[in-house]
Amino acid sequence: MAVPKQRHTKSRRNRRRSHLRLKKKNLSSCPKCGEVILPHRACVNCGQYNNREVVDVLAKLEKKERKQKEKELEAQEEARKEKQPETLDPEKLSRK
Repeated sequence: MAVPKQRHTKSRRNRRRSHLRLKKKNLSSCPKCGEVILPHRACVNCGQYNNREVVDVLAKLEKKERKQKEKELEAQEEARKEKQPETLDPEKLSRK
């Protein structure tokens, strides 16, 4: 069985382990509902990917759940529209 000739130092051990740390997840937000999602994945909340609906989220739900989910999605869209800043016009900027 192989036996090391010399002991490795703490710094050498730590340098070897420097790549074993946890990486930060690259999260983005869904352009339609604003839910936090992983990139290149369909949104679990609204089923959108690349500005197209690829998953029908409401198909699996029962009637009561479907109505509730539709209300939630509408409320989220209205909230996002309210959050968006107004477009800047040159006339508004020139007024004092």
